[in-house]
Amino acid sequence: MPPFLLLETICIFLFSRVPPSLPLQEVHVSRETIGKISVASKMMWCSAAVDILFLLDGSNSVGKGSFERSKHFAITVCDALDISTERVRVGAFQFSSIPHLEFPLDSFSTQQEVKAKIKRMIFKGGRTETGLALKYLLNRGFPGGRNASVPQILVIVTDGKSQGHVALPAKQLKEKGVTVFAVGVRFPRWEELHALASEPREQHVLLAEQVEDATNGLFSTLSNSAICSSTTPDCRVEAHPCERRTLEMVREFAGNAPCWRGSRQAPAVLAAHCPFYSWKRVFLAHPATCYRTTCPGPCDSQPCQNGGTCVPEGLDGYQCLCPLAFGGEANCAPKLSLECRVDLLFLLDSSAGTTLDGFLRAKAFVKQFVQAVLSKDSRARVGVATYSRELLVAVPIGEYQDVPDLVRSLDGIPFRGGPTLMGSALRQAANRGFGSATRTGQDRPHRVVVLLTESRSEDEVAGPARHTRARELLLLGVGSEAVRAELEEITGSPKHVMVYSDPQDLLNQIPELQGKLCSRQRPGCRTQALDLVFMLDTSASVGPENFAQMQSFVRSCALQFEVNPDVTQVGLVVYGSQVQTAFGLDAKPTQAALLRAISQAPYLGGVGSAGTALLHIYDKVMTVQRGARPGVPKAVVVLTGGRGAEDAAVPAQKLRNNGISVLVMGVGPVLSEGLRRLAGPRDSLIHVAAYTDLRYHQDVLIEWLCGEAKRPVNLCKPSPCMNEGSCVLQNGSYRCECRDGWEGPHCENRFLRRSR
Repeated sequence: MPPFLLLETICIFLFSRVPPSLPLQEVHVSRETIGKISVASKMMWCSAAVDILFLLDGSNSVGKGSFERSKHFAITVCDALDISTERVRVGAFQFSSIPHLEFPLDSFSTQQEVKAKIKRMIFKGGRTETGLALKYLLNRGFPGGRNASVPQILVIVTDGKSQGHVALPAKQLKEKGVTVFAVGVRFPRWEELHALASEPREQHVLLAEQVEDATNGLFSTLSNSAICSSTTPDCRVEAHPCERRTLEMVREFAGNAPCWRGSRQAPAVLAAHCPFYSWKRVFLAHPATCYRTTCPGPCDSQPCQNGGTCVPEGLDGYQCLCPLAFGGEANCAPKLSLECRVDLLFLLDSSAGTTLDGFLRAKAFVKQFVQAVLSKDSRARVGVATYSRELLVAVPIGEYQDVPDLVRSLDGIPFRGGPTLMGSALRQAANRGFGSATRTGQDRPHRVVVLLTESRSEDEVAGPARHTRARELLLLGVGSEAVRAELEEITGSPKHVMVYSDPQDLLNQIPELQGKLCSRQRPGCRTQALDLVFMLDTSASVGPENFAQMQSFVRSCALQFEVNPDVTQVGLVVYGSQVQTAFGLDAKPTQAALLRAISQAPYLGGVGSAGTALLHIYDKVMTVQRGARPGVPKAVVVLTGGRGAEDAAVPAQKLRNNGISVLVMGVGPVLSEGLRRLAGPRDSLIHVAAYTDLRYHQDVLIEWLCGEAKRPVNLCKPSPCMNEGSCVLQNGSYRCECRDGWEGPHCENRFLRRSR
């Protein structure tokens, strides 16, 4: 065979192997609404006098599997039909090369008989002659039907890939009064379905692959057209945005390549440049409107209180998933208590920044809290203060022991307006918010300040917050997302901050606040010297949302240490498309600067290599030149989803051999073998199921770091000597033996020989 003929044969084969497009119809509604659409599809019932004929595509392009799904759709529709000789009659055709009558409309008079017959239909195969089947119906009508004396509905289930013309016979059928639904199956050609369907087409084109949605859509259209009222009066048909997406294979010009062509004049082969094409997948989206029926559900009345989640069970039942503090109570009804002895001062922002609405929300929160938590036997005493320009103690702690009296006193607290001087208010609350009595030891109750605000302070808060915490007061913050960072700085920990998104969400924070009031911080190891580097996986497999979860977790961990050049130094390395030192060990000498820098760390994306990042830490981060301190314990915490860890075991061991501890926090449902090798032989691996669960493992991480901070260190690991000098241990200290040309305690200075 001549070479050019062989090339032509190969090209034709390659192009014929292009896969078909992959469409998807999707209704863009909430998960709750999808559930309601599904429930409504099971509630629908059509009992009118109507003839319904199913026309099922049994051609080879549909295939046996999709033909079975077409049958399943038809059976599901029959579940909602009052089938009898006087009411709904059902018949079925199967079409491929020729139309085949499976059973006429007057064959069966019960739902069970019709469903059993559809179930026994056998796939025939052949060409897709949709037009031929439509012409058969035009000429002979609906077999066994009642002609035009009752509404006639034709439900065509096909992939829309007819081998003949369909528009004209479909138009003629519709002109005779037949209502046509075009229901796609497998990978339908949407243009042909639109040509088949009645007007309005958006209400008559469906997708059989989504059975409950398609059934709902069909009966919603019948209800709108008054052919049959298929739902209860409380249900309603609504328009929802939806989209039909198609994954197309598109040919793109990729360049020219040498090829050979035959000559017309003589039997010869000529060299030439021929175009070369590649194939690319492209999503094409077609916005549409889908009409679906939803019915009132048991959860519409929001029966679950205090942040409980309502889960429908059947048509009328529901179950409340309650927060921990309300577990076991009907509808998550309040049943909270404080088991510790506590003096609690609510500090409400009454400044112009919060506004009157925000102040009223804060008062409502306090009222609902005391009603849910306090009782006759409660060991808690509550007070309320407001602030703007200055602090005003509106309800002194312990003044009201009776809850109704306390609630009435809250109603009389006025909104004041003025500047937001939160720092001044914190200092005054520490000095006079808890009265003048001074009790010590076990006789003194746990003292807590709960700050409620929606606006940032206009004065400095870090110093007053440290002053307040130094008085052994627990600071808790409740506020909007806009003030989260400031509240974390004031309280000293993200664990002590509760953020809400709307007024109802604010009330949902009551159980969480109740749980925090009696908790006491463990001492940890704040005064232990430590050089600590966090290494974060910011590759594309992690994603920006999970990276934000990691940032929040690292900020929370950093708050557990005394950050300054003499105690704890923290560095951060991120890796993805590249490895980058976000900041070195000696770059952020204060906690405030450290927290800001963690929030500003970049998300890189791309493909990450944990091994490359560990070598980067070895060479460019954990060195004396970059801020590491001789004689101080050193640790690296790796946070990763596991991808890109295959090459990390050897670099991790290199760090460990150099006196640097390495802990791996592997995130994901299953730990990869690469992560297990990276963790090494010691117990240096924490498995986290999801990024949102990182916070639950903070205590374990801090405990591990505290243990590493107390381990004995080798002063020469990592070596404090620069410029390839050798570290020698000597009498509990060390000295550096420098190479020729270098001098100084750490071989940091170049030695210059003087010329004579």
